[in-house]
Order: sequence, then C-alpha cells, then structure tokens
Amino acid sequence: MTLRAFIHVQHLLGTGHVVRAAAIGKALAARGVEVTLASGNSIPPTLETGPLHVIELPACKSPDATFKRLVALDGQDIDDAWKNERVKASIQAFRARSYDLLLTETYPFGRRQLDFELTPMLQAALKSPRPPLIATSIRDILVRKKELWKEEWMAEQALKYYGRILVHSDPDFVQLKDSFPFADRIDHLVRYTGYVDGAARAPSEGQSRDANGDGTDEVIVSCGGGAVAESLLEAALTALGHSALTSKMPWRILIGHDVAEDRFQAYRSRASEGVVVERARRDFADLLKRARLSISQAGYNTVLDILTAGVPAVFVPFAQVNETEQTQRAEALERHGRAIVVPETGLTPERLALAADRALELSRSSHHVMVGGADRSADILISDLKEQSG
Repeated sequence: MTLRAFIHVQHLLGTGHVVRAAAIGKALAARGVEVTLASGNSIPPTLETGPLHVIELPACKSPDATFKRLVALDGQDIDDAWKNERVKASIQAFRARSYDLLLTETYPFGRRQLDFELTPMLQAALKSPRPPLIATSIRDILVRKKELWKEEWMAEQALKYYGRILVHSDPDFVQLKDSFPFADRIDHLVRYTGYVDGAARAPSEGQSRDANGDGTDEVIVSCGGGAVAESLLEAALTALGHSALTSKMPWRILIGHDVAEDRFQAYRSRASEGVVVERARRDFADLLKRARLSISQAGYNTVLDILTAGVPAVFVPFAQVNETEQTQRAEALERHGRAIVVPETGLTPERLALAADRALELSRSSHHVMVGGADRSADILISDLKEQSG
C-alpha cells in the first residue's frame, strides 16, 4: 500500500523553512511516498519541488522582523475572514485524501501566529477515521521567547498532538536543550537527523555545474531571499576597496528574489569595480566549493552550504528586534574556528573588509558535520509509520 504524507510549511521572511520542508518531502517521495506540500507563502523560484504535489494556500508573510503581524502578499493586513478562508483551505486540502503522515514545519516550536489554523488541523487529523502519525520538523536552534509560558505552551502542544519531533542538527554541535528550556519534557519524542542539506538545489536554466568557473577563488556574498539584508548588502558593495587580502579577488554579490527589481538595479549600479552583482543562483553551493571566502548572514540553509563546502566564512547574523537564532548559530561556528562574526549593528564597509581579511587566515575545513537530514528524516518517519501500523 502506498503511503501518503501531507507537509504544511509557512515561511514568513526567509526561505529556509520551505527549502527544508521540500527536501524532506522529496526524500519521502524517493522512498515511494506520495507527498503533498501545502505552502502558506509563494514557493521561491530557486526551489525545485520535483515530485511533490504543491498546494498554494492563501498566502501571507511578515512585513518586518517583529513577526507580530501577518499580511497578505500585497501588504494588506489579514482579517478574520481571511483566517477563516485559510483554515478552510488547509483542512479541505488535508481531507482531500487519506494521509498516513501529517508533518508541520516549525509549529508548535514557532509560527504561533498560525495557531488559529494549525490547532484545528491537528484536531481534525486526530478525529480522522484512521489518524495519521503527526510529526514536526524543526531547525537546529529555536528563537528564545521573553515569556517562559510561551515555551512551556510549545512543549504542551507537542505532548498533546505529536508522536515525533525531528531536530535538524548535529547533536555533537547543537542540541535542542541549547535553545529550548523544556527539552527534557519532550526528549522521548526527539530524534536528531543531522542538517537538512540544501545543496541538492539544481542549477537553474543556463547555469551549468561549473558555470564557466564562476566562484573560483572569489569572495561570495549572499543574503538568502534578501528581505532583511540591507545592512550587509550596503557594506558589501564597496568593502573590496578597504580589504588588504581580498582586493585582488573578485567579489560576487548574490541578491535574493525578495529584493525588488528597482532596488536590485540600484545595488548593481553602485557596486565597486571588481564586484559582480547578480540574482541568487541555484548553483550557490557549487560556487562556495570553488570560492576562497563566503560572506553572509547566518540562516540555516546558508550555514549548511558553507559547512558542506568547508569554505572560511564571515557571518553578519540577522539580529533585529528579538532575533537570537542566527547569532547563536554564527557564534557556535566561530567557536569551532570556522568563521568570523561581525555584528549587524554599526556595520560598515571597513568593518566588513577587516573581518574578511581575518577570515581568510582561517584554514579551509575538511571536518564533516552530520548532514543527510532529509534522508534520515524520511527513514525515521517511515519506520515510525511501520511501527504505528503494527
């Protein structure tokens, strides 16, 4: 009998959540599972969804880094009518077929703004004639909450509804207890999968695997989707002229598709000589393998690509408002001698150039962090399903 999986994912600013969800979905599909990916935001054009059946729910995003509001893609605030439509669409999609697995990406360890939608979905799943295995997929580091009760609520939701918690990290590097104070309560549900490798993203049309040598001995500057990377991009445009060690190296700045075309063209027109500015590329991971240095924020997928490539790195972690996740991840890599960390606050071309020079003194790493998280996730979930079916 063919197994069926329903994956729910919502990315609000960056694209890391949907990249991980799609990777797990494709790993399940490779094992013969029919996978539906229900996305609450537009799928980024750099992401290959391959065999997945993609359902685009009424889309929303966060307008800023506070994550206190949800808005439609046109910037309009969502209202109760929109929420009702979203709940209806999600549950209708889930009930369209009989699913053996319901996987929620991040929730309940984040995305609490979507509780209006996800608790009803979880309840509907448990009331199904044949309830599915309910699992959640979370990244290596969780954003800490100021109110402890919110984190306790996460643990309670997990205990109430979930049969498995997949943590996408290397436990020798980062453990759930490092960023979640109630980890001991849910430890029996946790399995560490290793990092979900985003490097499987295929080259886009017109970009060959070696792309005519692009990336070779270059400084690669990246910013994910680019929605919250203005400080990094502004500094990177002219940092080359302030660097002692990278002044003879080409700099390639990759700008994500969340940056509007007029802003992209403005960045391109202001770049220093020796700096190439182009849109984000699907062969990013291959560029890093040929590069001398990576400069980026410290999002999950970017960091994993850097770890896999072994390239020295400069991290400018996104740390606006209450964000702590990227700073924690960047500092962990700095402790392991893999990177130099520069605060986003007060970032200048001069400071970025100095950090680049320091990072070039780091050795290229051959240490292999635990990856293969998508495949391991799929194996764990299928094993759980077999056990559940008896």
